[in-house]
Amino acid sequence: MYRTHTNGELRIEDKNKTVTLAGWVQKTRNKGFMVWVDLRDRYGITQLIFDEERTSEEILETVSKLGREFVIQVTGTVIKRESKNPDIPTGDIEILVSEITILNESLTPPFTIEDNTDGGEELRMKYRYLDIRRNPVRENLVFRHKVTMAVRSYLSNEGFIEIETPYLIKSTPEGARDFVVPSRVNKGQFYALPQSPQTFKQLLMVGGMDKYFQIVKCFRDEDLRADRQPEFTQIDCEMAFVEQDDILNTFEGLIRHLLKEIKGVEIGEFPKMTYDEAMQRYGTDKPDIRFGMELGELNAVIQHKDFNVFNQAELVVGIAIPGGNSFSRKEIDKLIDWVKRPQVGALGMVYCRCNMDGSYKSSVDKFYDQKDFAQWAQVTGAQKGDLICILSGETSKVRTQLSALRMELAETLGLRNPDEFAPLWVIDFPLLEWDEETKRYHAMHHPFTSPRPGQMELLKTNPGDVKANAYDLVLNGNEIGGGSIRIHKKETQAKMFDYLGFTPEEAKAQFGFLMDAFQYGAPPHGGIAFGLDRLVAILGGQETIRDFIAFPKNNSGRDVMIDAPAAIDQTQLDELNLQLRIKP
Repeated sequence: MYRTHTNGELRIEDKNKTVTLAGWVQKTRNKGFMVWVDLRDRYGITQLIFDEERTSEEILETVSKLGREFVIQVTGTVIKRESKNPDIPTGDIEILVSEITILNESLTPPFTIEDNTDGGEELRMKYRYLDIRRNPVRENLVFRHKVTMAVRSYLSNEGFIEIETPYLIKSTPEGARDFVVPSRVNKGQFYALPQSPQTFKQLLMVGGMDKYFQIVKCFRDEDLRADRQPEFTQIDCEMAFVEQDDILNTFEGLIRHLLKEIKGVEIGEFPKMTYDEAMQRYGTDKPDIRFGMELGELNAVIQHKDFNVFNQAELVVGIAIPGGNSFSRKEIDKLIDWVKRPQVGALGMVYCRCNMDGSYKSSVDKFYDQKDFAQWAQVTGAQKGDLICILSGETSKVRTQLSALRMELAETLGLRNPDEFAPLWVIDFPLLEWDEETKRYHAMHHPFTSPRPGQMELLKTNPGDVKANAYDLVLNGNEIGGGSIRIHKKETQAKMFDYLGFTPEEAKAQFGFLMDAFQYGAPPHGGIAFGLDRLVAILGGQETIRDFIAFPKNNSGRDVMIDAPAAIDQTQLDELNLQLRIKP
């Protein structure tokens, strides 16, 4: 066999054993009369020793040919290491080599295979198979495996059955853009890759599989960010004969289980917050509640003087930055420039210093007095030594802008401790949202979401006021999961499609199979899906999901390692009955 032990396994208790190891050459140190080689595999590093007295000339000749990342096999004796290395588990021993075989040579890698590498991100993505040899990447992938196994263990113990659903499905008009797959056999027709197994898991509920889960690949052809990939992994779950609290209790238990098993953290009952409350207090439906700086609405105490910027605004809102009075004018100007960036979109920012002597100093001193500033401080919760930052404008925009500033400041001030976990349920989302471009309502989640009990009739008169029987689980300012209680009656689903602007013919063409199934005793059901990539990243103390994916795409959706997407040849296009036309 190639090895009797791994390179992270041997200890001083193994002294005098004859062992065979295999792995990659991490580093070679040649003192002339003595050579040390660090041999690495995914389990660790073991030091090999060769010297003129105890090592044959033939072996020394082979050792002289070794380069970084050569794959070798050695046999030798475990001996006590003279110069111990307390930084590695095998630091008390080394291997006096008696046999060596070069299993494969290696070119010089384009970057160093070390924890602190000299390779940039794009270069490391091109040679991802080399990057995976580095400890940080390897540890992230092992960590992902542990989380996945813990998820499967919890759900299986709760009576869930893992069932696979199809990858080649039908394209639907709702949600993000589909990736489409042309069919060679069915000319002119296309499959789509699933954005979610949504309709299939509902059909499983009709089929009586009352507790389903699947760790599944999903695909969305949309613009990318650091925390978004064109293909991603979901923990997809559905339950029958449940109400909202049943779902929340079950999956609150899952996150509690993961935090305890993976991080050793115990958390009590998760708080709940309505969508409206989250937007009012934090300006976002995924608030990070590990720190304060809640939004304070100032209209009542600020729109009474001759400052038209505030008087004409739909909403004036501020936050108090703890200790922010220590910011220099230059630092405050940087904040103003930051909120005026196109990504944020504010037109400017007013500030007010809360001095230690109880006085106030503002950028709009000539319009307001000390009594006014004291009211601003009361509304925003500002204390002596704080800085109040104020934005104004349209309600829908200004809350989002100030929320972005809040998160930027929290990052700068070190308030987002990755070792602290603050989960939160956000409930009572709007069922529908108005789209100015299409001039109609769209489902905020998806068209299978049920309204809150008793609100179906509101769809006729005040569709924008209807709340969804939906819920998101937020962890440390990131949405890690979302779901809803589903519509399970054909008539109700038909009404929903009607409100969303589907003609009966369109609804039947797109979702007739689901509505037909509802006629055969569909039970009340609901579910949730977690983004596994994001969940693993947060549990791992990071927020960039690429670090926890074996072969991720870059920000352009490209796999630079295999150079995909790529053109296909004319023969394949002809077989698929496709003509390639690229718009200029």
